[in-house]
Amino acid sequence: MPEPIKAHELPSLVGLEQEPSSWLEVTQERVNRFADATNDHQFIHIDPEKASHTPFRGTIAHGFLTLSLLPYLLGEKARPVEDTEMAINYGLEKVRFLQPIRVGSRIRARQVLLEAVEKKAGQWLTRTAVTIEIEKLEKPAMVAEFLTMIVVAKSR
Repeated sequence: MPEPIKAHELPSLVGLEQEPSSWLEVTQERVNRFADATNDHQFIHIDPEKASHTPFRGTIAHGFLTLSLLPYLLGEKARPVEDTEMAINYGLEKVRFLQPIRVGSRIRARQVLLEAVEKKAGQWLTRTAVTIEIEKLEKPAMVAEFLTMIVVAKSR
């Protein structure tokens, strides 16, 4: 785990790429569970036989499944902020799904902090450029800017 930093040090990380996350296999079971959770049962995600007759030659992950994995993938290597009470998903900007993730592929996240601004005392809004890579493919699966509100204890 990376060394913790104080909240007021967040701006010093702007522009620095963090170590990429570990690889995560996107399994059919994970895709099926996401389909059940969201009621998105389009065949391209859950029916390997039917999906094998598409240009993808098999099932692919939902784009929103990829988005839902961001807190996990980014949290693994992000520098922890001391005295964090909570970190809140604040939103996304410029999300693009550039390449489908075939079931059985492995993905990982790369991240670069673009901005860190103290909005109120103890509340830091961060904007992070995220790239989701697919192992052995040059073109990424997704790019986005991920917004997080980090709330730290008032005593610094």
